[in-house]
Amino acid sequence: QVHVVESGGGLVQPGGSLRLSCAASGSIFRVGALGWSRQAPGKQRELVASITSGSSTNYADSVKGRFTISRDNAKNTVYLQMNSLKPEDTAVYYCNFQTLGGSYWGQGTQVTVSS
Repeated sequence: QVHVVESGGGLVQPGGSLRLSCAASGSIFRVGALGWSRQAPGKQRELVASITSGSSTNYADSVKGRFTISRDNAKNTVYLQMNSLKPEDTAVYYCNFQTLGGSYWGQGTQVTVSS
């Protein structure tokens, strides 16, 4: 069984920064790509950023230049550094672990950007 837990969300003013963390524990075997997605009220979940096992990264156009995804393989952890936050970044953020045993999602962490 694999548990995935996100942390680091909260309320931040426009222009501010947050760093999300996501750690996986349990029977993890061969971790591949990791990703962060978000879902705003009334909208579909969208992929925000992803990072391969070789640390190649990909970003949604809406966050390029503002968000940075990184990973620590020794800790089975993925991070999302979010800078220059905008009100439209408000959403529940979910991380995803792709492993040889399956794909695992966390429960999400709320990010609210508001003055």
